[in-house]
Amino acid sequence: MDFQLDEDQREFKALLRTFVDKEIVPVAREWEQAGRYPTEIVDGMKEMGLFGITVPEEYGGLDLDPVAFALVFEEIARGWMGVAGILGSHSLACRLIAMHGTEDQKQRYLPELATGERRSGIGLTEPDAGTDLQGIRTTARLEGDHYVVNGAKMWITNARYASPLPVLVKTDPSASPAHKGMSVLLIESDTPGYEVTKDIPKLGYKGTESCEIALTDVRVPVENLVGGVEGRGMQQVLSALEWGRVNIAARSVGIAQRAHDEALAYAQQRKAFGQPISDFQAIQLKLGELGTQVQAARLMAYWAADAVRRGRADGETGMAKIFCSEVALQAAIDSMKVHGGYGYSTEFEVERLYRDSILMSIGEGTNDILRTVVAKSLIKGETKVG
Repeated sequence: MDFQLDEDQREFKALLRTFVDKEIVPVAREWEQAGRYPTEIVDGMKEMGLFGITVPEEYGGLDLDPVAFALVFEEIARGWMGVAGILGSHSLACRLIAMHGTEDQKQRYLPELATGERRSGIGLTEPDAGTDLQGIRTTARLEGDHYVVNGAKMWITNARYASPLPVLVKTDPSASPAHKGMSVLLIESDTPGYEVTKDIPKLGYKGTESCEIALTDVRVPVENLVGGVEGRGMQQVLSALEWGRVNIAARSVGIAQRAHDEALAYAQQRKAFGQPISDFQAIQLKLGELGTQVQAARLMAYWAADAVRRGRADGETGMAKIFCSEVALQAAIDSMKVHGGYGYSTEFEVERLYRDSILMSIGEGTNDILRTVVAKSLIKGETKVG
């Protein structure tokens, strides 16, 4: 068994780390507190080709393997988790189109999505449907050569920039079970009736917008039905969300790593009773536990990513998302404790890490729901422990 990255992955991680340390770390706290959109960082990610990480090479993308994909989100989240969100939702949309789109859809959208000339997100969540996607109420009624879409979506990352936005709808609201009547439509942002109604205020996850979208008699051409066949939307979305759970696990590792780095540096610099607090056993115990948990989470994230490379991996990605997200939160709390009163100050990084870490256990399926997903995978023998 080899627990090391290969040479290409190590070089790629080093390139990402240089970009994050130069372009993101110095400005993240100031821009987050000011509510400033990170336009320059987005431009830098475009130049590096990062908007094409899940786009096949034939359409101009990088087509990264799942482990390299995880490295992107680990490193960017280490600098600023909100910026990782800009790339995350876009990458899931690209993956969905690349895996399930018609050749016409791939030709029309993927080349410009790969460069960042176009950007995207993914329209799943609704006011009354989050983890339970079968409970969505947005409908798409076929009229001639168009679908007429009515409904609402919320918590949509990149909503003000996404075009097209893959939107999960019910093309047959009477279907039983409900998922058999669900489809995904690619909706252009300039379509009449498509309106971004407001930005949702958030505790953390800043730097990218999270919005509500109203869809009122939006007419979508039939050629924008993903895959060209109705009733496959749930399967299409779930296959993309496997990569999404790797994304969240990796972002969690990035947050935890930064919490560790901040705690270690502060403990060596801060003095009490005439010596660095890193000399005190109580602090050493926290640092030792923190470092151990971060490395365990990293290995879990890479393991799940590799499982995705080998095929369907609901159980593995669920495990990784649960474990890594909870490590991120505990790492932020422990780092805050090492900082003492300064950890509660907005002049230090750790309070932002704490606010960002909380979302990791909620997004991409709540951890409690994912525990049932993992359990079912174990019961079916699809995932094995040991």
